[in-house]
Amino acid sequence: MLYKILADIIVLIHLLWIVFLVLGAIWGKSKVIRVVHLSGFFYAIVLQIFGWYCPLTHLEVWLRSSHDPALTYTGSFIIYYVEKIVYLELSKTTIFIFTIFLCMFNAWFYFRKIRWLSFRY
Repeated sequence: MLYKILADIIVLIHLLWIVFLVLGAIWGKSKVIRVVHLSGFFYAIVLQIFGWYCPLTHLEVWLRSSHDPALTYTGSFIIYYVEKIVYLELSKTTIFIFTIFLCMFNAWFYFRKIRWLSFRY
């Protein structure tokens, strides 16, 4: 049961990480958040170029394989739908193009924010 709960927590963390990558420029007021956000994008691009899986995915798969589904309730309403969002069934090319687009959009957003702040003072 513990492995199943931990796997569900990992899926939620994975979802929050994806939301942070998509919307991180909005929250990127401090330098630390900007560095983590842009580093996360570059890491995502490297993962996709080499065809690797995210470490969170590996951890979740390991936790689920360590869990014995015969002992507990196998369904989880919220996690079922969160997994549908996290693990979209799209081609690798589509995901790569979307990642590049998001990276360029966030870089543009940061650039505009920096320009706006420099004109403000």
